[in-house]
Amino acid sequence: MTPPMTSGTPLRVGLAGLGTVGAGVVRLLADNAELVAARAGRPIRVVAVSARDRGRDRGVDLSGIDWVDDATELAGRADVDAVAELVGGSDGPALTLARRTLAAGKSLVTANKAMMAHHGLELARAAEGAAEGAGRGLMFEAAVAGGIPVLKGLREGAAANRVHHLFGILNGTCNYILSRMEADGRDFADVLSEAQGLGYAEADPSFDIDGVDAAHKLALLAALAFGTRPAFGAVEVTGIRHVVAADVAEAAALGYRVRLVGVAEAGPAGLLQRVHPHLVPLGHPLAHVTGPTNAVAADGDFVGRLFFQGAGAGAGPTASAVVADLIDLARGRPAPPFGVPADRLAEPEAADGGERRSRVYVRLNVQDRVGVLAEIAAAMRDAGVSIEGLTQRAADTRGALVAIVTHEGPERCVAQALERLRGSQSLTGAPMWMPLLG
Repeated sequence: MTPPMTSGTPLRVGLAGLGTVGAGVVRLLADNAELVAARAGRPIRVVAVSARDRGRDRGVDLSGIDWVDDATELAGRADVDAVAELVGGSDGPALTLARRTLAAGKSLVTANKAMMAHHGLELARAAEGAAEGAGRGLMFEAAVAGGIPVLKGLREGAAANRVHHLFGILNGTCNYILSRMEADGRDFADVLSEAQGLGYAEADPSFDIDGVDAAHKLALLAALAFGTRPAFGAVEVTGIRHVVAADVAEAAALGYRVRLVGVAEAGPAGLLQRVHPHLVPLGHPLAHVTGPTNAVAADGDFVGRLFFQGAGAGAGPTASAVVADLIDLARGRPAPPFGVPADRLAEPEAADGGERRSRVYVRLNVQDRVGVLAEIAAAMRDAGVSIEGLTQRAADTRGALVAIVTHEGPERCVAQALERLRGSQSLTGAPMWMPLLG
């Protein structure tokens, strides 16, 4: 049953960006107007929009909505209470609009993970300064994991807990590619081309496949989970560009699946933030997250493990997160953007990922000749790496593939072993290593 319409002063929204998500926000607010008003306590209306192409048909009704050519003008309009920034980009017009909106004492809702990862502390301070006695806020649920309410879950649902470990699949493009490689036995380049044709990957997919998009999201999750300032520059990032079909096949033979996993851990040595391909055991929930899906797990000291899973992108899920933030603003109860006041966020000390203890998968493409395995074993021995298992398979007429799983030990030892092998005439390509997710 649809709740009755709630009367009250509308929350008037200026919307910057009418792409897939922006059009989705307009459509959602129109289709679910009564439901949204009932849950917000008052109507939410888009009163002004801005986008690059005024004449483009976006499949939504914009009649009665003002058009502004310069998005930054939305911040100064007297008839706008909150701005929804869906332009994108860490700097440029999006950041200018965000700064002007908050300086004008208005609320900002954004889906811009790059801007928040790079400038989140500055914007949080501006929002909190503007919020004193005025009920203004800075909301960015849509910036992480699309429609999954993971930020709200950490900020509110787990507010009484100390989170010590957080990890997840944070990029749907990479997860789609790895899932298809796994299902079809195809190589990376082939599946990437398919993903681009289906719209899951951009024409320039670097931000996704090199792990940058996931690192932006991880920096925001870590800040919220651990009460620290966003520290994107401290995230150790390795993408999936060099994962090959043979890696996926070897993982399957060992009882694992390859996934790009973001990990954040707080410990005595500091905060570790890393995005890296991992081998995930088949019994682990992340092994069964397939296609363009996101999933995030957080371990709290009292609540235990929380697991969030759902659509990480797309018009509907992301628009849903944007409107959920607008509903919170309409209720007049914005929380500090990162859970605690910005000036109380700690400066995180970056932990050395090389000290992390893991079992590690190593793949080496080598010449198929006498002495190669002895050379590899010597490099591992000299670096202090203990080999748990080793397989060698013919790769093609030019050589062989050697796959190694190490015993648990400091990851820096594996890096040192591979450095010892750098330049070896026995290797026919760059090595690949991936931790085994515990």
